[in-house]
Amino acid sequence: MLKVVLAAVLLATVAFAQVQMPADAYQLRYAANLAVADSFVNLTNGGSNGGDFAANGDICANIYVIDPAQEVIACCACPMTPGHLKTLSAKNDLVVNTLTPGVPTAISVQILFSAGSSCNAGTVAAANLTAGGRAWMTTPHVTPAGSYTMTETEFAKVSVLSTDQLAKLTTYCGWIQANGSGYGICKACKQGAQGAQKQ
Repeated sequence: MLKVVLAAVLLATVAFAQVQMPADAYQLRYAANLAVADSFVNLTNGGSNGGDFAANGDICANIYVIDPAQEVIACCACPMTPGHLKTLSAKNDLVVNTLTPGVPTAISVQILFSAGSSCNAGTVAAANLTAGGRAWMTTPHVTPAGSYTMTETEFAKVSVLSTDQLAKLTTYCGWIQANGSGYGICKACKQGAQGAQKQ
């Protein structure tokens, strides 16, 4: 009986193990109403790891796109030097080449910021998670009058990342890269920032 209890405690500890990381290394946000209008992710490297001339100043934004059924349908990575500004369109970059055939009208975007020589969303390790990444997303919201308005909100910084979630994101992305025949790889980040159209 004691062995069973100890085994259960060990399994529970493993299941709820947390990754040690900077407070802003894991961020998430959602995009809604993609059938109505596009959403945009804007990314920058705040330079927390060093300025423009620091050898270790570069970071990588590892991006994972999750559909409402909790499936990782696309992933990609964007290398960024300090002060770099990059953007992704939800419709034209994130869901244009999904692993699954359906195109969702709402998605969750999760970002792991990492440092090191590799910029690959399928191989991010806990030891490589880093500070300094910042992200914002625009998305359309319905108003009480029934029309839509665009809002821009900073990604939520999630202070707790479970080892299970880290493994899910990276393992699924690695599987997509190896077996998706090119599907499930979102397009590369573009220079600059995008948002709502001017009124």
